[in-house]
Amino acid sequence: MHGRVRIFGVNRMDRQEQIELLAERYRSPRYRKPNPQADVIMPGGNPGCGDVVTIYLTVADDGKSIADVTFEGEGCTISQAAADLLIEAVREEGWSLDDVLSADYHVMEELLGSETVQLRPRCATLALGTLKAAVTKFKRDRLREEAGLAAVEAENAQYGIVTGEAAHDAAQHRTPH
Repeated sequence: MHGRVRIFGVNRMDRQEQIELLAERYRSPRYRKPNPQADVIMPGGNPGCGDVVTIYLTVADDGKSIADVTFEGEGCTISQAAADLLIEAVREEGWSLDDVLSADYHVMEELLGSETVQLRPRCATLALGTLKAAVTKFKRDRLREEAGLAAVEAENAQYGIVTGEAAHDAAQHRTPH
């Protein structure tokens, strides 16, 4: 991980400057746009207040680097500005998938200011949690593909075989022969 987010220095801003930055990035986000061709499209939400962020993640051919990341969303100023600022940091600093997974929520304090994160932690961290989920899904899907699980599942479906929790559920609700 890049240790500290370098491009903003929000914690060096006074409170009014932080508010102005958040309001500006809410009104005019730089990275809000759908990408239907993304490798992973991951929605995330904050049920407590209705914030929604969808991350569009495209991974580079090396399977380790982020080629592109954008977002769409609806919600409060903090959740939407946080998504835009996070994506800018990821893009400008060239984060890898592992960088995303190793990032803790303190990175959002560096992007938004500690007071903002402390006052509205779920809103402030929604984008990072959703980006982490997108990376995890990409890695999980890659492992499934490499292990040939899709082919096994297709063959099982052809013969009516269920495995895992589905097998347990099916046994509970089976009809006798």
